[in-house]
Amino acid sequence: MGRMSAYRHHSARGPSQRQLRVGELIRRTLSEALSRGDVHDPDLSERSITVGEVTVSPDLKWATAHVLPLGGADAGGALAALERNRGELRRLLGRALTLKHVPDLRFELDLTFDRLDDTRRLFADERVRRDLEAPDGDAEDGEDGGGGGGAA
Repeated sequence: MGRMSAYRHHSARGPSQRQLRVGELIRRTLSEALSRGDVHDPDLSERSITVGEVTVSPDLKWATAHVLPLGGADAGGALAALERNRGELRRLLGRALTLKHVPDLRFELDLTFDRLDDTRRLFADERVRRDLEAPDGDAEDGEDGGGGGGAA
């Protein structure tokens, strides 16, 4: 029974090498299929969709593709089109990959670029820049009034 509990908490340590490898294979295959227009849906063939990352569950039964349409325009429509064509995309993966079981697909918006923009805005803030550019001694003196309380 102790062995089962170790597997249950596996995801807390991060993805395994196999999850990362399968996720990258799926990401590359989905990207190629979408760029070539292998899916026969006008809503997908008219869009340029970036597959930023694919995360795979520890049992390899589910794969979540983090996607973003070019320019972020009509992200909801792109997600709906991908969901509609989930079965066809899964069949394409099955033909292209040598996996015993092809994971079921989920699609989510890739928010990486939004987080990057937020981080850039944060570092551009005058107060943050001032704190980053301050020498280490100035930052310590401002926090506790300069009294270190240490023996001299």
